[in-house]
Amino acid sequence: MASVFPLEVRRLPDQRRLQITWEDGAETSYDYDTLRGFCPCAGCQGHLVREIVFHPPPRPVEPRRIEPVGNYAVSIAWSDGHATGIYRFDFLRDLANARPPAPIAR
Repeated sequence: MASVFPLEVRRLPDQRRLQITWEDGAETSYDYDTLRGFCPCAGCQGHLVREIVFHPPPRPVEPRRIEPVGNYAVSIAWSDGHATGIYRFDFLRDLANARPPAPIAR
């Protein structure tokens, strides 16, 4: 896929979702817990990753801080203290089309 960049990243706290509006007009939306569970960092996925595996957080989480990383990703600091994941834009686009895991019970 050619690189497509986000125009806006917005938290939707009432829905517990993160919404991204992309420069090509697409909008994608991610459940907070799903996004945290697919954290791509080496601590969550290991160092020799071939496929990102879903690791459900032990409790519901919320993004505390979202910051750009260069021109290719965002970093998300989560309410569970985890903040090392760098979510590449191409990864987020692919994740939007992935089959979501079962929701986390509250």
